[in-house]
Amino acid sequence: MRNISLIFRRVAKSVTLVAILSMATLFVQAQDIKEGESLFKADCSACHGVDRAVIGPALKGVTERHDEAWLISWIHNSQALIASGDEAAIKLFEDHNKLMMPAFPTLTEDNIRNILAYVDDASKPAPAAAGGAEGAAGQQAGASGDVSNFMFGGLIVVLIIAFLVILVLNRVIRTLDRIILKNRESITEGEEGEDDGGESSGKVFVDKLKKLSRNKKLVFFVVLGIVALLSTAGWNVMWNVGVHEGYQPVQPIKFSHQLHAGVNQIDCQYCHSGAATSKNASIPSLNVCMNCHNAVTASEKYNGEVSPEIQKIYNAIDWDPDTRTYGTDTKPVEWIRIHNLPDLAYFNHSQHVTVAGIECQRCHGPVETMAEVYQYSPLTMKWCIECHKETEVNSKDNAYYDQLIAAHDKLKSGEKITAAVLGGIECGKCHY
Repeated sequence: MRNISLIFRRVAKSVTLVAILSMATLFVQAQDIKEGESLFKADCSACHGVDRAVIGPALKGVTERHDEAWLISWIHNSQALIASGDEAAIKLFEDHNKLMMPAFPTLTEDNIRNILAYVDDASKPAPAAAGGAEGAAGQQAGASGDVSNFMFGGLIVVLIIAFLVILVLNRVIRTLDRIILKNRESITEGEEGEDDGGESSGKVFVDKLKKLSRNKKLVFFVVLGIVALLSTAGWNVMWNVGVHEGYQPVQPIKFSHQLHAGVNQIDCQYCHSGAATSKNASIPSLNVCMNCHNAVTASEKYNGEVSPEIQKIYNAIDWDPDTRTYGTDTKPVEWIRIHNLPDLAYFNHSQHVTVAGIECQRCHGPVETMAEVYQYSPLTMKWCIECHKETEVNSKDNAYYDQLIAAHDKLKSGEKITAAVLGGIECGKCHY
């Protein structure tokens, strides 16, 4: 047994060494394209796709249309290349509606070469799409590449499985060694003694429980504690009925406030424009979304393609990003309301945002950190009253309070004023 275990250990070391060398070889071969892919997704995918145009043209075949030195100069500073009078740069600028490409001076020449290598690799046709003699050649090349990748991947999988099998067999051998040693000892009497001891211990425990149950004071305090615990739990449950703090429904579109309000620092009232002028903050229409997303179509992880969540906006508003036209088959997005107040409660956003100058985060929490919005505050009457007790009223340079003070001055001087002067004809006085 020991000889077999020793042999398995030696084989395991050899297999591990071969696996490490194989993985290192694969990594060295693929690191340039992988680095180019990560750089492309980070810096290029917002404006370019490999096979489709986004804001800028598709990059498929770009190394065939331009030489490497020209591409490096263009990516480093396209504006300088155009200003120098380069004909190819001027033609490219004019052919794409004179949209200026941003400069990337931080990218090194090796970075750009890796990006171009990734574009060339991603531009290779799929084997099934080829046809004729050229298709057969392309299919053969693609098949050889697939076979090569399959062989490397299969080799790694086989090595990992072999390594795991060796570890399992080694553990089994050790277990068998321990069992053989234990079988040499007689344990029958010891096990019976343990059973007898278990029975006697259980009997002693039952006797102690019976003795404690006869203690009336102890039983009384135990029952009293249970009643107090259940009463407290029941009170907490009843107190929180109708309180939806932490409510976080799944929305039809995964809109991230963390990205828009946090990273991009978009003001809350850019989308929720009604908060400053009306009772309701209002849900923004999809036209507001399209102010940005008619150009911003994807994030870096979608490789220049339209992301699924932005595509939901396009589907709802019937927008075709390829032809950049609107259709007539529009449909509303069925958003799920998060913050609900009972019908008996009246809340006016403009009164709090415009008059009191309260920030949105005071009630809605740090929305700029929420990838998915949830109800941050309890929104109970007690919570509102405590806020009203703590919030100081600033009457300086406030039109509402200036009007109110003027009305009081008129009353003190004996002049007559109407309810309209005190806001009696405002819509919100009667209509909710």
